[in-house]
Amino acid sequence: MSKLNQSLLKFELKQNFTYDDYFVSKCNYFAFNFIETWPKWEKNILNIHGEKFSGKSHLSEIFKKKNKAIIINKDEINDSFFSKIRFHENIILDNLDYVTDENILYSIFNFTEQYNKYLIINSEKPLNSFNFSLPDLKSRIKNCIFAKIEKPDDDMIFALILKHLSDRQIKIEKKMIEYISKRIERSYGKILDFIYKVDQFSLINKKSIDYKSIKKILEE
Repeated sequence: MSKLNQSLLKFELKQNFTYDDYFVSKCNYFAFNFIETWPKWEKNILNIHGEKFSGKSHLSEIFKKKNKAIIINKDEINDSFFSKIRFHENIILDNLDYVTDENILYSIFNFTEQYNKYLIINSEKPLNSFNFSLPDLKSRIKNCIFAKIEKPDDDMIFALILKHLSDRQIKIEKKMIEYISKRIERSYGKILDFIYKVDQFSLINKKSIDYKSIKKILEE
């Protein structure tokens, strides 16, 4: 696990994967719209892809609650997998960032088609960029819907910083957030790492956030 992922582990546990907590902007609207418009999809397999911490799992939780789906993590794909999903119309494979058994994935695609189910696969990279060797699997993937969550735009950066700091009762002025937005790297992981550091700074120093402290945190 990377240093960034370790520092954000505790932070992630504080998030609520609810509909009201999901902020929609231009960078994620395309993926969000598929969740909203189910089952009016042209195809029944959707691949939502985007960088780590971009909200793919959050979208999955929203879809699960609205449509009684089952979420299976990539580590849970084993011999008992099909018995778990048999009675569910909607299936979500989360964090599928690598595939160890192409035949199982191909069987999942066939199962979805055969029993007229809906399948969402979350991954950092689009499935059609995976270096699969199984020709039949490659062919199946061509028939997926691909929905990319883009890098965070200004509205998303503003919303993430405001929401998470407000949840922690850390007051911050609008001008400060605009200052941060112009200087922070457009990466969901970096934004959450910044919020985590501000949270730690506030807890340790017991004082409000100012431009000096923001600049110091951004330079770390």
